[in-house]
Amino acid sequence: MLNSIKMVDLYGQYLKIKEEIDQAISEVINSSAFINGKPVESFGNELAEYLDVKYVVTCANGTDALQIAYQALDLKPGDEVIMPAFNYVASAEAAALLGLKPVFLDVWEDSFNMNEKLIQDRITPATKAIVAVHLFGQSVNMEPVLDIARFFGLKVIEDNAQSLGTDYTFFNGNSQMTGTMGDINIHSFFPTKNLGCFGDGGAISTNDMDLAQKAKLISRHGQGQKYAYEMIGCNSRLDTLQAAILRVKLRNLDNYIQLRQEAGKYYDKLLEDLPKVIRPAENSFTHHTYNQYVIRIGERDRIKEMMHNSGVPSMVYYPSPLHLQKAYNYLGYRQGDFPVAEKLCREVLALPMHTELLKGEQDAVINELLKSINSL
Repeated sequence: MLNSIKMVDLYGQYLKIKEEIDQAISEVINSSAFINGKPVESFGNELAEYLDVKYVVTCANGTDALQIAYQALDLKPGDEVIMPAFNYVASAEAAALLGLKPVFLDVWEDSFNMNEKLIQDRITPATKAIVAVHLFGQSVNMEPVLDIARFFGLKVIEDNAQSLGTDYTFFNGNSQMTGTMGDINIHSFFPTKNLGCFGDGGAISTNDMDLAQKAKLISRHGQGQKYAYEMIGCNSRLDTLQAAILRVKLRNLDNYIQLRQEAGKYYDKLLEDLPKVIRPAENSFTHHTYNQYVIRIGERDRIKEMMHNSGVPSMVYYPSPLHLQKAYNYLGYRQGDFPVAEKLCREVLALPMHTELLKGEQDAVINELLKSINSL
């Protein structure tokens, strides 16, 4: 059993929709329209309908989507962009490549998401945008973020790479999906995401027609008409094959999320009597879609090694906060600047989580976790 447990089972997921996927791939090959084929536009329209937004612009990956979003907002070198210190590097990387200044802030200890109460103290005259990163499948508390942005005249970018299909509920009871509330928002279709393709893929969503048009121009070399370049752009297109695959998987996304949630709740049940393990929290304003199931535990590295030696996989998201990464030393941050993020990087451990996860496999994972804890 232990050696068969996978961190992510993409092949098992494929087998359940094999006929539809194979047909979709075959149709693209038969058409030979590998770039900007019909499935690209169709997928963009279908994702817009799923999200209930006006515009979706597809692109090559989530990191490109961030860069395109920054450019579409006309951010200039030296402009400051606020983002969490506990996060994947893409939001900071894309900003830095454009000469923008990443401004980090600390996160909530229970949800891992940015602490919206700290945003106002990070705002300066150079601040132009806030990147709200919905981490591991759970929404940032967006209403205060949007209120702060409106008050200070800032733009909001939602990084929805890990949380497609997650809902956020406002104080008045209305709800929206993550990736629909900001001025411009990004999505990733990396294979392990809630909606993953068979390679790289990304998208930008917005309700602003001008931003959508600019994002589309930027992603296609700044080209309005063939060989007519209206602005500096890049080459970032979603392959037709990936779009065809994503169309099939989008039809299954709600079911995938339900399976992840069932697995997450079962982990919760198995862990409820283990005081040394802190389970992932679920805030009242959102529901968790469990792109990752991330626990917190002391002596994390030793436990991870023991579980690995027993054949149980796990992952650390993330081993170091962004402000302590060598690439961002130039920003001048020091150890201790963001204590919650630094603490989380010592404690977080992601357990196997995917749509094909069996309860027996989860039992085995937690049994090995408990054995590792007891052997310390």
